[in-house]
Amino acid sequence: MDYVFPKNFWWGSASSAPQTEGESLRYGKSPTVWDHWFDAQPERFHQGVGPADTSTFYQNWKADIALLKQLNHNSFRTSISWARLIPDGTGEVNPEAVAFYNQVIDELLAQGITPFINLFHFDMPMVMQEKGGWESREVVDAYEHYARTCFSLFGDRVKTWFTFNEPVVPVEGGYLYDFHYPNVVDFRRAASVAYHTVLAHARAVKAWRDSGRDGEIGIILNLTPSYPRSQHPADVKAAHIADLFFNRSFLDPVLRGSYPEDLVALLREYDMLPACQPEDAACIRDGVADLLGVNYYQPRRIKCRDDAVNPASPFMPEWFFSAYEMPGRKMNPYRGWEIYERGIYDILTNLRENYGNPRCYISENGMGVENEQRFEKDGKIDDQYRIEFVREHLKWLHKGISEGSNCLGYHMWTFIDNWSWCNAYKNRYGFVSLDLDTQKRTVKRSGEWFSQTAERNGFDE
Repeated sequence: MDYVFPKNFWWGSASSAPQTEGESLRYGKSPTVWDHWFDAQPERFHQGVGPADTSTFYQNWKADIALLKQLNHNSFRTSISWARLIPDGTGEVNPEAVAFYNQVIDELLAQGITPFINLFHFDMPMVMQEKGGWESREVVDAYEHYARTCFSLFGDRVKTWFTFNEPVVPVEGGYLYDFHYPNVVDFRRAASVAYHTVLAHARAVKAWRDSGRDGEIGIILNLTPSYPRSQHPADVKAAHIADLFFNRSFLDPVLRGSYPEDLVALLREYDMLPACQPEDAACIRDGVADLLGVNYYQPRRIKCRDDAVNPASPFMPEWFFSAYEMPGRKMNPYRGWEIYERGIYDILTNLRENYGNPRCYISENGMGVENEQRFEKDGKIDDQYRIEFVREHLKWLHKGISEGSNCLGYHMWTFIDNWSWCNAYKNRYGFVSLDLDTQKRTVKRSGEWFSQTAERNGFDE
């Protein structure tokens, strides 16, 4: 075999509670920000499909876990819904939720699949959002209580925990660029949300360590390498600032225990620093993750701005750089994202050279394609494009590992075509196709390929 991966390599996929469970207002679950926003503005959601219409994991968990086994997963990530487990955010635990998550965890373990459990995947309980969401330290306290509750209930069997998935996304979507609720455009509030999320992460890390249980706790970051258009100093500086905002604003505190000095200086210059308490620095310093999940989809191409900033416009990261469309770039036309396989290697190299080579794994990588039914042959989606996408990324991942990067696994987004925030089912990502009318699941060609690759722990050229 040309590409053999390390022994005990993690082969699997990732999903989330809000995108798969369904039953979004049943079995004791309270509304999240998504339920609330869909109720208020259904027109903002693709084809008016909201968070109640996800891939029915709540009802089909056992059959779905059997499919994970068929795909030769040895690990699988999903999340717990805070709004399902503790419907009022801080008080009584919902026994129906405990029973559901116990069943899922026990069945994964029975099938030889290690559960990776994430605590927060964009799904703020609405009762917590009404208290200010991540702008509020009261909500940070409530999240710590929720984390401790999860560790107490499930920590005897779950040994791999994550505090957050892509914490920069609620910052960008909810407080800068108007693509998540609460649709605020205000950098100062965005900075406060980001800062309090890091504090919440650190508090959950401490809670896990206080529990005395075996295992590890980490965080999942979507890392988008920032490549300058050229080596001109203005382009290089622009790419560095983009990296500070979108990558290092979380990467440095969770791996180094402190923020980049030049990011702090930049925010201080524009009077955008969040309010800090004296004890915060020690909390963040002690909250360094045991394990980093890396979500990689696309690079970020950057050039210096060639026009002046409107001084009356809202303060934004784009005051300091512009996006650059590199000629000849390979694109996924459906999602509008560049496909740049080498980026996965560059991330691993950066982690190895600049962050002490942390324990990490690729926690998401994937390709969303619209109208996949046109590729159906003999009753199966013949998604050769997805096989090529995964194979080419795995080659660069293999190169990173061969050079010493401490990467322990590869999880694809996602297992079954699932509901995606405002896009519903527009782009399909799964190894398994989902018939929305019948809920029938059918393994795609990519799922068969991945199953064989996982079984062999590698693949031929």
